[in-house]
Amino acid sequence: MAFDEMLTAENHPRPPYKTYHDWYANQDAAHLIRKTQDAENIFRRTGITFAVYGHADSSEKLIPFDIIPRIISAREWRKLAQGIEQRVLALNAFLDDIYHKQEIIKAGRIPRELIEKNVAFLPEMIGFKPPGGVYTHIVGTDIVRTGEDQFYVLEDNARTPSGVSYMLENRETMMQMFPELFTLNKVQRVEDYPRQLRQSLSSLAPPGCKGRPRVAVLTPGIYNSAYYEHSFLADQMGVELVEGSDLRVIDGRVKMRTTRGYEAIDVLYRRVDDDFLDPLTFRPDSALGIPGIMDVYRAGNITIANAPGTGIADDKAIYSYMPEIVEFYTGRKALLENVPTWRCSEPDSLKYVLEHLEELVVKEVHGSGGYGMLVGPTATKKECEEFAKKLAARPGNYIAQPTLALSTVPIFVNKGIAPRHVDLRPYVLVSDKVKIIPGGLTRVALKQGSLVVNSSQGGGTKDTWVLED
Repeated sequence: MAFDEMLTAENHPRPPYKTYHDWYANQDAAHLIRKTQDAENIFRRTGITFAVYGHADSSEKLIPFDIIPRIISAREWRKLAQGIEQRVLALNAFLDDIYHKQEIIKAGRIPRELIEKNVAFLPEMIGFKPPGGVYTHIVGTDIVRTGEDQFYVLEDNARTPSGVSYMLENRETMMQMFPELFTLNKVQRVEDYPRQLRQSLSSLAPPGCKGRPRVAVLTPGIYNSAYYEHSFLADQMGVELVEGSDLRVIDGRVKMRTTRGYEAIDVLYRRVDDDFLDPLTFRPDSALGIPGIMDVYRAGNITIANAPGTGIADDKAIYSYMPEIVEFYTGRKALLENVPTWRCSEPDSLKYVLEHLEELVVKEVHGSGGYGMLVGPTATKKECEEFAKKLAARPGNYIAQPTLALSTVPIFVNKGIAPRHVDLRPYVLVSDKVKIIPGGLTRVALKQGSLVVNSSQGGGTKDTWVLED
C-alpha cells in the first residue's frame, strides 16, 4: 500500500495539507475544472513545451500541469536538505579526487575500471582544478518517498539537470490562479532562483576576472528538447543566450560576437554535452561547441558550469556506490539512503536480475528521461524476454532496482481528486556555500497505477510547496 502524503488511513488530512484540505472542501468542482483549463492556456501562451524524441505525431508537447500542490512541512524539508547537502558535497569531493589523487580507488572502495573505463570520465580533466574547486555548480537530486519519514535518493543529476523552468512557471501559474492560497499558507519562495543562480555562477568566475563577471548560457539551439528552459533561464538571469557559432577563442579568451565586436565571457553555463563542447578536444564533427574552449578553460580564463567530466557522477553504476562515497569523503553515514541496487556487471547480481525481471526496474547506467528501461511489473512476458537478451549481451550497461511503493499525492480529475505516484527533484546551487531551493520539481505519473513520472513518458508536473515553521 502506497503512502498517501495528504490523507491518513482514516481519511484525515495530514498536518501539512490541513489548510489546503479545508480550502478545497469549499471549492466548486466546475470552478476548478475551469482553473485547470486556464493553467493549460497559460502554458500554451507562454510556450512551455518539451520535445518527445521518437514520436512521429509531434515533436513539441505541452507538459501536463496539475493544479493541486504537493505540500512538504518545514520539518520534513530540513531532513531532506541536510541529506542533500551532504550528498552534493560528497559528489564534488569525489569528482575532485578521481581527477587528482584517486584516493577512493587506492582505498579499494570503488573498482578502478569503473572509473577509467567509464565513457563519462574525461582524461582531459586529470590534474585540473576548476575555479573555486567546484565541479557541480547546479545539481538536481531525484528523491522518492515511501513512508512518513522514509525518503530515498533515486539518482543524482550532476551534469545538466533540467526542469527548473517548470518549477518556476508552476509557481507563477499557481500564484496567478490561486493568490488566496498563498495568503492562507506560508510557502517558502522559489521565485528568486534565477537571481541566486546568476549570483552563484558569478561568484566562481576565473581569478583574473575584473568587474562584474559576464555570464552566458550556451544552448545547442532551438531543436534541443530543453531549448525553452535555456532561453527562459538566460532571460530571467538577464544574460546572453548563445550558440557555439556566436563564440570564438580570441587572445586566449572565449569571446561573444556583439554589435560592438567580440567581448569576453567569464562564466559559461553550458547546456551542451561534453562530447560536443570542443571539436578540437572531443568530437571533431561537432558544430555545437567552441573550438579551443578547453585550452582556455585549462588556462584558467573561463568557468564552465557544470565542469566537463561531471557526467561520471550521473552514472547509475557509480550511484550504487554512493553510500561508500558519502562515508569516505564526509566521515559519516549517508543521511539519505540509496534505493537498493543490483549491478548487472557482477555475475551473481546479473543472475538474480535475469531470474526476477518481472519484479524489478532495470535501467541503463547512462540512460535518462525514462528511455531504455524496463519496468518489470508492468511489462509483458515478451518485453521481458526481449529485454533479457539485451541485458545478457551487455550486462555492464545496466543496473536493477526493486519497484518501490512510491508515495502518492492527489491530482485533480473531473470526478474530484485521485492519488498518483510522484518523485521530487530539488535543485542545488554550489559555490563557496550550498544553497538548496526550498521545493523543486514534483513530477507525477498521471496514469492510475503508473510509476513512470517522466514527462517524456506521459507524466506531468505540479507546484511544490515547502511550508515555513
